[in-house]
Order: sequence, then structure tokens, then C-alpha cells
Amino acid sequence: MAKKELSVKCPTCSNKFNYYGSDFRPFCTERCKMIDLGLWVTESYTVASNQPLSESDIETVIKEQENKAYGEDH
Repeated sequence: MAKKELSVKCPTCSNKFNYYGSDFRPFCTERCKMIDLGLWVTESYTVASNQPLSESDIETVIKEQENKAYGEDH
């Protein structure tokens, strides 16, 4: 059975490709998939929350920022 045809733009590079013909969908290539994954890993992407931060969350964020400012990675 032949794969369906659906032309879409890759979210990473904007090249058009057949969505159903890609093993890396929604990306056109493994390279584009890995670029996107890298952006998540480096925290370039974030997901917003409607929940307010708890006191312990705030303390954690402050400590992480202080560690970054002093060059200490924990």
C-alpha cells in the first residue's frame, strides 16, 4: 500500500515535504528533529503553566540563578 501524500512545512527549516513519507515527522529529516530536541534540552523552549510557583519552586529558581551567576553547575 502506498503512503498517503500530504505536503507540509517542516517546523524547523520550513522546507516542504510529504508528511507521511518522513520517518521523522513532523520533521523532514533526522537533522531537523535533533535540532528541535536540542532546543528542548537546552531549555530554549518552555511550557507555560497557569499554576503559581510554590515557595520551594521560587527558592529553587533563585538558587539555580545564583549558581549560574557564579559559574557553578549543579
